[in-house]
Amino acid sequence: MEPGSHITFINTLLPFAGIVFIIAVGVAFLSQQFRKNLYRRQLEQEQLKKQHQLDLLRSSIQAQEQERKRIAQDMHDELGAALSITRMHLLQVERQHGLQSEQLLEDLKNIRSLTESSLESMRRISHELMPAQLEKFGLIRTLETVIEQLHAAGTIAIGLRAPGDLSALDPQLQLILYRVFMELINNTLKHAEANKIELELQLEHDRLTARYTDNGKGLSHETNGSGLGWKSMEGRISAIGGTLALENNETGSFQAQLSIPLNPGH
Repeated sequence: MEPGSHITFINTLLPFAGIVFIIAVGVAFLSQQFRKNLYRRQLEQEQLKKQHQLDLLRSSIQAQEQERKRIAQDMHDELGAALSITRMHLLQVERQHGLQSEQLLEDLKNIRSLTESSLESMRRISHELMPAQLEKFGLIRTLETVIEQLHAAGTIAIGLRAPGDLSALDPQLQLILYRVFMELINNTLKHAEANKIELELQLEHDRLTARYTDNGKGLSHETNGSGLGWKSMEGRISAIGGTLALENNETGSFQAQLSIPLNPGH
């Protein structure tokens, strides 16, 4: 091939090579953009799915609390009233007919004692279903009352440290925290063989943190986070965008750490 012809061929080929290169770069760019868009859509779908699950969880918890409140109200208004009236009638029968027979008087007193015991149990269950004190006085005052009752019973020593009364917190958040703390206390009483509990709450900017510890035997591998109570606590905390860690500390005793955003929308 003549030198002139060779140069002409190269000059002719160069524009085509440039076009092919531009096309290749364009295809690579479009492919990269396609992958980015696909990844972004997948993330959006995952976020929507997660948000949908959280919405369902919140709705479920809210429905449970509404049902608890209804049952507690019905127990207090209907069953409580019926038991109180029954007790009054028994007292009246004791005064009118109790002197006729010592055995009759003893039987009436036994029945009244059972009625009073049932009335007390009903009040306790109603309070556990929906503590009226929580709405009136807030989380900290309610926890202090629970602690006083446990101290009076000689059951366990509980130390509580908190920044003020936290009554300005959202009522739903206070109710969730109350449920979680009561579940933790009940588990310590039932399983930990502990005689001391420490509960500390802190407000840090836009976040509430809490640390719960006892001096018991700690979690076993079989029970670590597997019970329905644990799942219920985790579900409640997750529903408000928080985290809950259940573990044994360096001494082998149990501890729970909570972290809850006070502005979950930000």
